Amino acid sequence: MSSTHPQPSSSTVSANARVREDDGADRSFSPAGQKSRPSNPEPMKTCIVLVTYNRLDYTKKCLDALLSSDEQFELVIWDNASTDGTREFLAHPPKDKRIARVELFDKNLGPTYAINRVWQSTDATLVGKLDNDCLVTPGWIRALGTALTETQELGALACWHYRLEDFDLQRAQKKVQTIGRHRVFRHPWICGSGFLMRRALYEEMGPVPEGCKGIGLSDYFLRIAARGYVNGWYYPFILQDHMDDPYSPHSVLKDDESIRKAAEVTYVLREFGIKSMKARLDRRQTVLDNLHIGPWEAEAYLGLRGKIRRRFPAWDRIRASLALS
Repeated sequence: MSSTHPQPSSSTVSANARVREDDGADRSFSPAGQKSRPSNPEPMKTCIVLVTYNRLDYTKKCLDALLSSDEQFELVIWDNASTDGTREFLAHPPKDKRIARVELFDKNLGPTYAINRVWQSTDATLVGKLDNDCLVTPGWIRALGTALTETQELGALACWHYRLEDFDLQRAQKKVQTIGRHRVFRHPWICGSGFLMRRALYEEMGPVPEGCKGIGLSDYFLRIAARGYVNGWYYPFILQDHMDDPYSPHSVLKDDESIRKAAEVTYVLREFGIKSMKARLDRRQTVLDNLHIGPWEAEAYLGLRGKIRRRFPAWDRIRASLALS
């Protein structure tokens, strides 16, 4: 591994994720503190689809984290033809009244197929998705849900899926914006796990494109942003531990060999043809650079400007470097 890439280090997900805000003061998200905020007088019915495909150990950890809180939600677990014992485990899921049902499919039709079937069948006010490689912080539904029900300008809102030390407020300060009485690290698209949006917005936008397991959510989120809604990560950040991040203490990605073994299961590895730890960390840094300094306006990623950015992923980093020189 190149010396420019430090070895993944251990970090933990905390229910009190500390960050620094613009005023330089330490701030914390905490479920207890969130309860004291004014809330919508009507209860927020929330439906979450948890999509699984192999990685049984991840699935068990993910469910433990999700079900450890006292938050109320409807959970639909959707397995995309796992072959490693996940289906057998999910045939007898943990006893929790919030688990509405488990769907075990014999063919992997991709996560967006699951999203459409579950979101179209629920009468919940809020809908969301969680992948089995993410560990959410207790209180995340309450926090995101309160913001979404209070602020109609918000589109899709997510938990931060990197480490706190990966965020540089000085670089990203213009993208941390106040919307209503909530703050958001704004970007046209967000991560495809650990997020919520209003079901009414899903109905307005229509179904997510589907057809194969390679279809993600980025283009769908971009369409939402292009319609004028604000997407982003709630700020101060609410953490989710992305276990497929090599820096997660729970990650099975340790070296080139483990990267190659996980290529078929892991979206980023498969879609970007990543076969080494260096390539995985390079991709990670490219995404973080884009989140920090890439424009928040959807128009910057559409038409000719979008084609340039897709062809040259380092475009915004180069422009920022030239501006500072």
